[in-house]
Amino acid sequence: MTNRQPSGTGCFVILDRLRRTFAHAQSILMNRPTLLEHRGQWVMGDAPTYRPLRTLAPDEADVYGSLVGGDFGPNVRLEQERVRFHLFEDALNELR
Repeated sequence: MTNRQPSGTGCFVILDRLRRTFAHAQSILMNRPTLLEHRGQWVMGDAPTYRPLRTLAPDEADVYGSLVGGDFGPNVRLEQERVRFHLFEDALNELR
């Protein structure tokens, strides 16, 4: 048994852990529209395993459940490096 996080869903697990200490932490671009907009950038990872992540917002939990459930295909993953940079810039500008 390893302590490795499942591909494609590991960021949601990390976010859940972070929010257990810093409840106010916000995610950026961890939503269905971002995932679907980058369909051509998806890669396949290890098979994800569901675990309850109680601190996820409804839109985050929706994407997490779809990834684990295989709604987008088996083992879909979007690596953060593949998200278009202008979307990060726009999201950060909205936080100002």
